[in-house]
Amino acid sequence: MALPSPLTPQQRRSALEQLSRDRLIRISDHFKLDVGDRRVAENHISAIIESKSVDFGELLGLLKREELQAICDSLGLDRGGREKDVLVQRILSLGETTDEVETAANASVATQPQAGTSKRARTEKNGGDLGFEATLWQAADKLRNNLDAAEYKHVVLGLIFLKYVSDAFEERRAQLLAEADQGADAEDPDEYRAENIFWVPREARWSQLQAQAKQPTIGKLVDDAMVAIERDNPSLKGVLPKEYARPGLDKQRLGELLDLIGSIGLGNRENRSKDILGRVYEYFLSEFASAEGKKGGQFYTPRSVVKLLVEMLAPYRGRVFDPCCGSGGMFIQSEKFVEAHGGKLGDISIFGQESNPTTWRLAKMNLAIRGIDANLGAENANSFHRDQHKDLKADYVLANPPFNDSDWGGDRLREDVRWKFGVPPVGSANFAWVQHFIHHLSPTGIAGFVLANGSMSSNQSGEGDIRRTLIEADLVDCMVALPGQLFYSTQIPVCLWFLARDKRNGRFRERRGETLFIDARKLGRMIDRTHRELTGEDIALVADTYHAWRGDQGSRKYEDVAGFCKAARHDEIAAHGFVLTPGRYVGAIDVQTEDESFEQRMGRLTMQLREQMTMAARLEGEIRERLRSIGYVV
Repeated sequence: MALPSPLTPQQRRSALEQLSRDRLIRISDHFKLDVGDRRVAENHISAIIESKSVDFGELLGLLKREELQAICDSLGLDRGGREKDVLVQRILSLGETTDEVETAANASVATQPQAGTSKRARTEKNGGDLGFEATLWQAADKLRNNLDAAEYKHVVLGLIFLKYVSDAFEERRAQLLAEADQGADAEDPDEYRAENIFWVPREARWSQLQAQAKQPTIGKLVDDAMVAIERDNPSLKGVLPKEYARPGLDKQRLGELLDLIGSIGLGNRENRSKDILGRVYEYFLSEFASAEGKKGGQFYTPRSVVKLLVEMLAPYRGRVFDPCCGSGGMFIQSEKFVEAHGGKLGDISIFGQESNPTTWRLAKMNLAIRGIDANLGAENANSFHRDQHKDLKADYVLANPPFNDSDWGGDRLREDVRWKFGVPPVGSANFAWVQHFIHHLSPTGIAGFVLANGSMSSNQSGEGDIRRTLIEADLVDCMVALPGQLFYSTQIPVCLWFLARDKRNGRFRERRGETLFIDARKLGRMIDRTHRELTGEDIALVADTYHAWRGDQGSRKYEDVAGFCKAARHDEIAAHGFVLTPGRYVGAIDVQTEDESFEQRMGRLTMQLREQMTMAARLEGEIRERLRSIGYVV
């Protein structure tokens, strides 16, 4: 058995992500790993990280000097040295300092004012998504006294973006200074743009701002920094917030916020490889959405769900559209998919729309950071009432629309041309979104999107009739039931819909009259007490099943699997009343349909409730007695 790697799983992942797919395949073969679909780079990365037989030192010894240098870059290490052994030891020795770094980071957090201590206790436990959640919460809490949720969320995100681009700039600048003897020029903006890194003028650099954080003019200095970055980076024109000098923003608190964010690394190569801004935004929405009155899954889609959508659709080339694009995560994952399968940036054309102005600007920032060209419309706008891409016919639609939205203005769109399959109810936009997606599909286009589970079975206000019409039009290609607790900001159970305009096109097999049902509710792993994520193996299993069924080139032969997947004909779906819940078809047991009468169920549940209430009363008495014993009476 191999010795445990001194590197953390995240450091190993960052290292492996620098390697080509061909190299990953050779590594998997060397260690005799079972990786599933060998075409998917992520499958190899996950198998290598999770295998107990892989000696990471041996793995590094298989690599070329150039590959080891790329890994050093990704881990923030010096890439100098002609001998491979020197680079290998440098990488392996990184793990020896990990505990020291984490200790220092924790000490940095501990020295900050202890506002929101109870919240910190919760977020520190939830470390599966971000390693600095507690610090971020403190940052927001510093401004909470004099700004409402919608305002301070935007203020903090603007500063995080500024820190993000400044970190990336400084990392590249240090590299150029080290290569000055080879002709590198650290003052040439093109040296940065060539690496998809923004040029940050001197007055906008984080070190300059943090040095003046205690000055009463700090608000104007931050605004000037945003203006300077927009001036030198046209792709950000009109995107960055410039409201830090306004009187309502406490400048002392703003200075403290700068110091706090300054203690967090955001823009180094490792963090740039993740959707950090989107994930930060997700966390902020989770904490602040209740203050804004919007608690739902529409703002940000968990990365594992996005990855599953993208892997199933497989957008190798063409036009990709998301009419409710949020922070742009769907687009970022689509580009990653293309690159992981041997394509290049630009093989897909990106079109999006977002109604929320703050989120629209965030998406522009998020995509600009990665050098991804995208048409997100001239401004933020509502997709139903001000469609920014009226003539677009996309090859792929990827979306996570607002769930069960009743405030979509449907009463003003009763005669809309998009409602080919039935007029959606005013009280829910679910099937308005579905028909909006179909309206924008090309003749051979495919759509994949997230909806609340109710969309699969609801018969309210004509929704059942619309669903029936979609099935009879042979548009429904695949339905996937997802496990609960995937979303960071809502517990609404969700499903994935896949619609195909033409099931006869030559890309896949002839599958007219069929729909694939996949029940993935048992997949995923808990990353903390309340949140679940889909693993790389889970994603590969579901995507491979869909590809096998529709006949992707090189895919395995499809077979129904009891309790997991079933290909059903339209007559079977009709026999189920045109309900699209996978559990009805794959044979999964639904506890709500057990052979138990209403009277029996109510008797059993009432007895359980009585026992729980008795226990609750006993526990309440014990708590009161404990408090009384230390001098507190409740």
